[in-house]
Amino acid sequence: MKPAPVLDRVRIVLARTSHPGNIGAAARAMKTMGLSQLVLVSPKSFPDAVATARASGAGDVLDAARVVDSLDAALRGTVFSAAMTARRRELSLPMAYPRAASQMLANYTAQGDVALVFGNETSGMTNEELALCDLPVTIPANPDYSSLNLAAAVQILCYEMRLSCETLAPPPDGAAMAAGFDEVEGFYAHIEQAMIASGFLDPGNPRKLMPRVRRLFGRVRLEKEEVGILRGLLSALGHKVD
Repeated sequence: MKPAPVLDRVRIVLARTSHPGNIGAAARAMKTMGLSQLVLVSPKSFPDAVATARASGAGDVLDAARVVDSLDAALRGTVFSAAMTARRRELSLPMAYPRAASQMLANYTAQGDVALVFGNETSGMTNEELALCDLPVTIPANPDYSSLNLAAAVQILCYEMRLSCETLAPPPDGAAMAAGFDEVEGFYAHIEQAMIASGFLDPGNPRKLMPRVRRLFGRVRLEKEEVGILRGLLSALGHKVD
């Protein structure tokens, strides 16, 4: 498969961007690598003349950008997402480097849209935002000076995505369908509801139980059929409890 149609399935998601110039520079980084899907989560200022100036010819990417009010909304319809983070978080999945992450993302494009998520320039991504994504990704940098500009990080990941998509092999026949973001989040809501109803989870003292459940199932990457089985099981057990 040629890279262009595959790259059309890659979303670049910028969460709570504080400086419009970084949005424009990110759009420019995307266009140089052939990516066009830009989603902005609650940007401080957009549209903005500074963003347009920094885009330097990538105004079409900015014009087509979607603005949403939550990361949930940005990830709807995706089948896999990777989140950039500079540090290991408690209860997070093992981190990957950009090359391995881009290869995983490229493989999932056969089944639908994928997303690369970048957090706020100063604070990065919250733990809650990171938990919505399938894979934490870190860019190896000089430990004595690891501060990386947002647009530079976007450029690195877009470059790796292009390389991975250029060498992407066709998926094997009979490959299982991955569960999409909406299906997985529906499952997590269902299991949380079931744990509360059974008394296993106390909402007043959750003890980080749901983050642990997310990490547990995140390690195995649920398939569509598996989500159906698990939700059917939860419904059946719920009827027995009732």
